[in-house]
Amino acid sequence: MANLKSAIKRVRINETRRLRNKPVKTHMRNQIKKVEQYVEANDLENAKLAYQQACRVIDKAVQKGVIHRNNGNRQKARLAKKIRKISG
Repeated sequence: MANLKSAIKRVRINETRRLRNKPVKTHMRNQIKKVEQYVEANDLENAKLAYQQACRVIDKAVQKGVIHRNNGNRQKARLAKKIRKISG
């Protein structure tokens, strides 16, 4: 455990932020998995709808500072690439 007062406070702040970010990340991962399931099943229409929802959730996670902007863009690009693969 930290000895300095500021370090103790930082540990407490990090824990509260981690608990606040956890449901956002979990929801984002679930949306991504949903898109990937539709892609595996070759269900293009549902994959596109799930992709739109996933993009919205990813953008909100980026906006809240849960994930980095580049990470969000990379996730969306990979999903879009998978959808393009089954559509063509």
